[in-house]
Amino acid sequence: MNLDNKVSQLAKRRGFYFQSAEAYGGVAGFQTFGPQGAELKRNIEESWRDTFSRGLGHKEIEGPTVMPEPVFQASGHLDGFDDMIIECPECGTNTRADHLVEDNTGVEEAEGFSTEQIEGLIKEHGLVCPECNEHLAGVEVNDFNLMFKTSIGPGDGTNGYLRPETVQGIFTEFPRLKQYARNQLPFGVTQIGKAYRNEISPRKGLVRTREFTQAELDLFIDPEEDRPDLTDVKDIELKLYSVEEQKSDEGEYIVATVEEAIEEEIIGVNWIAYYLGIAKEWYKEIGIDMDRFRFRQHQKGERAHYASDCWDAEADISGEDEEEEWLEIAGFSYRGCYDLKKHGQHSGNEREFKIFKEYDEPVVQEETKVDIDMGILGPEYGDEAGEIAEIIEREVRQAPSVAEDGPIFVHLDGEEHAVDNSAVEVSVEEVKKTGEEITPEVVEPSFGVDRTVYTVLVHGYNEDVVDNEKRTVLHLSNEVAPVEVAVFPLMDKEGLGDRAREIASELRDSGLNVEYDDSGNIGKRYRRQDEVGTPYCVTVDYETLEDEPETVTVRERDSTEQERVKINELEEYLSSKL
Repeated sequence: MNLDNKVSQLAKRRGFYFQSAEAYGGVAGFQTFGPQGAELKRNIEESWRDTFSRGLGHKEIEGPTVMPEPVFQASGHLDGFDDMIIECPECGTNTRADHLVEDNTGVEEAEGFSTEQIEGLIKEHGLVCPECNEHLAGVEVNDFNLMFKTSIGPGDGTNGYLRPETVQGIFTEFPRLKQYARNQLPFGVTQIGKAYRNEISPRKGLVRTREFTQAELDLFIDPEEDRPDLTDVKDIELKLYSVEEQKSDEGEYIVATVEEAIEEEIIGVNWIAYYLGIAKEWYKEIGIDMDRFRFRQHQKGERAHYASDCWDAEADISGEDEEEEWLEIAGFSYRGCYDLKKHGQHSGNEREFKIFKEYDEPVVQEETKVDIDMGILGPEYGDEAGEIAEIIEREVRQAPSVAEDGPIFVHLDGEEHAVDNSAVEVSVEEVKKTGEEITPEVVEPSFGVDRTVYTVLVHGYNEDVVDNEKRTVLHLSNEVAPVEVAVFPLMDKEGLGDRAREIASELRDSGLNVEYDDSGNIGKRYRRQDEVGTPYCVTVDYETLEDEPETVTVRERDSTEQERVKINELEEYLSSKL
């Protein structure tokens, strides 16, 4: 049994995650987090907040998951948010074409290929339908938009869509968010929430779903002035897989510190290098195995059109003796000013998506002033006079000489108009400026929370032998383990159960996440807690009732070593360990 199957079975058995609506046959692409999984997910989200939101001084918002159609017209999702789909002519199964190529050939990152290239690879390798084995050579590959459409309001209402990423809710609210930041750059806004993509072929549990959770940070900067403070990250070592190395026959990793990666221009954007350093330390803290972790640079074909550079955090989720399988768990992109400009243009409020940048000292500049006599243009051009005046003003500001001799030629709706230059008066004035309006640029680390949960489980999963008995254990980080302490009575009789329940209650009151369990023999209870990754188990036995002061046995998950601890020191002992 491969590692994915083992983790999936454990997840279902112990309440981490399972397919939703199983009573109705289940729906592909939707997963329910059980009691242990929901707690693990919340712990990861809270740890992310501590690091990337509160820890960096950024502010978090929570926007709606349904947004009106114009938002996604502006963002480009309605026109270009597509995956490649191929439909089997025999059984009608729809398959994501680039995944079909990746799964059955040596080709990697086929997402960046054109539909024609994918069709060629399907033909070249003789690929077949994964359901009925029908040959797919010659079958057309099409683009499929991943947006979930809905209607806002009764009747026909207003067209809306479930958001495919949380970030658009940050961009659309920028006019108000900049006020909260007192119009001072840089400032960061974070959001953790659900996103939706109508995936063609959901697969592998939490790896590719139709509803998932993202944790995103958008940092708005002045690219001419704002630089990251590298003091705390400059010496952090990164394992980098650059575009050049991906194209090379050798394909080796580059190991460099954050500072070296910037100085040697391995990473072209210093803000990205900064966030990679922070992310690496965070991933290590929550239990990602650094021997199975890397940062991979996007190749040109797979990079989003708005991104000048993008690096993915990737984790190897294969098991021992299995072929490497790298999973993207976060993306770090430099989006430039694309998003704010688009929303400014489409909303008709361009100035609202800019920030006033105040100069250190006022600057005196010459400014061309254009006065147009509408008393001349109005009678001559009627309804078109206003548009003609706008064109003239724009062209004269750019090149004042066009108004000096003869008529000014204006092209409007395919017609050329010769406007008498006597209707235009040009003057140059000295203007004192205290600043200028700029469109901020955006650096965006975006994390897949569900995939991070899955990776933590995969990297924490282990099988060993304890007391001549096979054991399954999750070596989860104390930072994110769903249960911190389990409390057992050796048996639920003669006062042992009552004392154990009292201790469990006291530990909960101290802020620890505690589970009480008196079902089955003590060995089985230890195994249950090992499978959910509980770091410490506390057992109340007969010695507890006999000792003065009272003591309990504390067992550590990874080593299985046991230690007697005084109950009046138990809270302090566990807190120091955790």
